Amino acid sequence: MSTNEKNVSEVEIVPDSFGVRLDVYLADKGLGFTRNRVQGLIDEGLVSVSGVVRKPNYRLRPGDIIRLLVPAPEPAVAMPEDLPVAVLYEDSDLIVINKAVGMVVHPAAGNYSGTLVNALLHHCKDLSGVGGTLRPGVVHRLDKDTSGVMVVAKNDRAHVSLSDQFKAHTNVREYVAVAIGNLKDEEGTVAVSIGRHVTDRKRMSPVTFKGRSAVTHYKVVERLGAATYISLRLATGRTHQIRVHMAFIGHPLAGDRVYGGPSAARLLGMKVPRQMLHARLLGFKHPSTGIYVEFSADLPEDMERLLNFLRDKQKT
Repeated sequence: MSTNEKNVSEVEIVPDSFGVRLDVYLADKGLGFTRNRVQGLIDEGLVSVSGVVRKPNYRLRPGDIIRLLVPAPEPAVAMPEDLPVAVLYEDSDLIVINKAVGMVVHPAAGNYSGTLVNALLHHCKDLSGVGGTLRPGVVHRLDKDTSGVMVVAKNDRAHVSLSDQFKAHTNVREYVAVAIGNLKDEEGTVAVSIGRHVTDRKRMSPVTFKGRSAVTHYKVVERLGAATYISLRLATGRTHQIRVHMAFIGHPLAGDRVYGGPSAARLLGMKVPRQMLHARLLGFKHPSTGIYVEFSADLPEDMERLLNFLRDKQKT
């Protein structure tokens, strides 16, 4: 498709840094584009320097003028669906939700509908596009059976800002969970690298060929005999991090069959259908104002029921 057939907006920039790569300069210019997005525009021939289409590794020179033709976002591949979403906060840049237990975040093989993205495509009427597509920008994910606070970007600029905060670990993420057994210490830190298990690619594990550093801080909230109610703060954000780390120290999460085995599915006779993990609090700097904001979500009913059941057992 030629640029004449695209609905585009034009941006012209006179570089203030010379010798810098074209793609690096544009990604760092504060235009709200990731480096991958910039490289995509360059590959499509939509970025020129003083009238000449250049490659991503072109080094800027004095007198250069960069011209970008930015296509209007294309419709999302996923279909909007009228699904319930618990909105904690919303503005033109982002939406903060309390993700329900059982909801998958993003469409993928086996889950092309009924996801949070499908729901947000219906709910959000002011998406301005993320990565060139009219879709909500998923910054971080919660497992299907983990509930709690999530933030989703509505535009490229917000997506870049939030993603950078998650990458730099400058945001605040607090979870609560029910761990099997009675933890020895009142608080502690698990610092164990995590990667794909060497034989089971669906699981994360410290037993891996390519582990990435992972740090979880935990604190006892309430001792409940057969289990411990804990709060956790993440210093990193690896896949299944809390679940893997708690299993590693011998206290898998109640209901977590993947990392706790079949015995995790029942606690003192009560069936536990999913891992008892809830993202209670999320804090970050707002992409537009730079002001720190914080959001929290109450425990889901099944987790409250389990805690009350364990408290009653303590009394008997």
